[in-house]
Order: sequence, then structure tokens, then C-alpha cells
Amino acid sequence: MSISTKFFISIIFLLTGFVSLGNYSALAADGVTLYTPFTKISVPPGESVDYTIDVHNEGDVTRNVDVYVSGLPKSWDYELKSGGWNIKQLSILPGQKKSLSLKVEVPYRVNKGNYMFRVIAKNHYSLPLVVNVSEQGTFKTEFTSEQANMEGHSRSTFTFKTTLKNRTGNKQLYSLRANAPRGWTVTFKPNYKQATAVEIESDNSTDITIEIKPPHNIMAGTYKIPVGAVTSTTSAQMELEVVITGSYNLNLTTPTGLLSTSITAGNDKRIELILKNTGSAELKDIRFSASKPKNWEVTFNPDTVSVLEAGKIAQVYATIKASNKAIPGDYVANITAQTPETSSAVAFRVSVKTSILWGWLGILIIIAVIGSVYYFFRKYGRR
Repeated sequence: MSISTKFFISIIFLLTGFVSLGNYSALAADGVTLYTPFTKISVPPGESVDYTIDVHNEGDVTRNVDVYVSGLPKSWDYELKSGGWNIKQLSILPGQKKSLSLKVEVPYRVNKGNYMFRVIAKNHYSLPLVVNVSEQGTFKTEFTSEQANMEGHSRSTFTFKTTLKNRTGNKQLYSLRANAPRGWTVTFKPNYKQATAVEIESDNSTDITIEIKPPHNIMAGTYKIPVGAVTSTTSAQMELEVVITGSYNLNLTTPTGLLSTSITAGNDKRIELILKNTGSAELKDIRFSASKPKNWEVTFNPDTVSVLEAGKIAQVYATIKASNKAIPGDYVANITAQTPETSSAVAFRVSVKTSILWGWLGILIIIAVIGSVYYFFRKYGRR
């Protein structure tokens, strides 16, 4: 670089310095300054930032000061007030100050980083301020679940705990929807109360319990249940997964399907039963019980089926013994096969008949009575 060039640049710097010094002197002599203690604030998206700014008139005359905000991004909103009024100009007496309140709204849809703007006292002072947006912002709805997969049998109720968050700038009324396969039942319970819609304020969230019930005859497998929260301006979807380990069903009957029999009072009757696993999962520890008339007995052989695979049958015998005092008529004995997962019951109609011995005894009594009458007639009839 030549000496003349260096000299020229030096002259420019000196002139610039004199101009700056002149401006500074003018501003200092003018005596109007702006002050706030918080010049750089860090907030998340969607937050409001409140400033209190003092405007000082350190001069000797009353000043009418135009105030405004410059440099904010277009999507940001602000309010500049004093004494509860939106203001554009202040009149300040010599040696006094006025306070401004500035509220800056950080939008939800904003990039992470530093944003600088200025509060201007026109022709007097410029106050630089910085807002640091601490994370990447969004303008959306979030629908989440800590556990989106559950496993159980076909008669289970699958309960999912979910959270719906409104990360938009307005209050939203969400319609709650599910696209489940035919036969499935999906119930939404915002704050534990059944509903089909929920209202959520801006930047707030609501806990929603979702209960899902599959059809009883569902086959084992994995099923996807899409759920969603929808408004006219925003929506969020989530996919819940239900794993069916198998369906549990029993059918208790007889080989012929006949559910009636007859018995003599005091005697017993052996009945063949057929137990079939009509579900898609094996059943364990199937136990038998009976609800019977008073003083009757019902026993089973075997009294427990340890394992019954899907589609298989087991043969069981029930022995019903009627009471000695049972009078002739129809009685009902309810027989149940049961596991923790399912059960099946049948009602047997049992007709009680009088014992043959009592029939013959009746006949003998009748004969004895007739014989006695005949004897007395022959002996005393001629007198």
C-alpha cells in the first residue's frame, strides 16, 4: 500500500471520528436517554417478554420524544405502553423521567438463535435489545404416548395414557377420532371423563386416556389403531398398536346336545360332557363346579383339565345324585367349566321319579286293604 493511500484512509478515519464525536456530543448535550436493566433475555418459542424502559430527560427544556420499536421480525408482535395507553410520543419535563412498558410476543414458529431490535427515541437515543430463542420453534399440535404398544388376550381392555399439547398461538377445540377396524371399540377420556372433543388453551396440554376393546372373536395377531386430534387449522395423529395373544372361549355341552335326564330319588346318574376350546389360545387349569338342589350331590371325573389346546376337546363325566327325600318333579342343576380367562355353563333339567320299591309297596298296601275288606265281609257280612 502506498504512502498516499495510507494517508487518504487516515484522513477518512479522522473525519469519521469527528462526525461521530459531534453526533455523540449533540446527543449527550440533548440529554434524552433510554434505560432498562435487561438487555438480553433467553426464552422458548411462544413466550412473552416484558420490558420496563425508563426515558430520562437530562436537559434543560421539556422534550417531546417520538418513541417506537425497530428491527423486530415481521412475524413478531409488540405493544408499547405508558400509563396504560398505547403511545407513540412522550413529553418529558427537564430532569424527570417517564416509564414505558414493552411487551414482545415471540411466535411459536421461529428458528433458534439471537434476535436484535431497538427501541428508538427519535433524534435522541437508540436502545439495543436482544432476545435469545432457546430452542427451535413450531406451530403445531403434538399427540404422544409414553407406551404406544400393549399386549393381551382378546377380552382385555387396552388402556393407553396419552398427552395432547396445543403448541399453536390460539385456543383450539380438538375433535378426537379413531380409525379402528370393524368391531373394535375406542373410547377417549380427557381428564378421565369420556368425551369426543376437548378444548385446550394455547401452549397447554391435556392428558387423555384411550381405552381400546377388541372383538371377542378376534384372532391372535398385531393390530394398528390410528387415533387423531383435529381442528380446522391444525391436527395431530398417532398410531397405537395392540398385540392379541389369543382369544379365550369354551363350549360345554353333551355329545348329543341333549341337556335333560331323569333320575330316581336317592339314586345317581352319570352324564357324559364334552368340553371344547373354541378360542385361539390354549387354556389351563379348567375347573368344574355345580349349582344344585339342596341335599343333592354332583361330582366330576376328572374335576380339572390341566391343559386344553385351541380347537381340541376333552371328555368329562358328571355324576348327579338326587336326594333321598326328593319328591317327583323337575329340577335344574347348573354345571360350569371355568378358567381365569373364560367360562361356559349348561343347565341340566333332571326329572325325579318315584322308586319302584315304593310302587310295589303301594300295590301291596292296596291288596292288603282289599283282602281285609273281603275278610271282614265274609266273616260278619251274614249277621
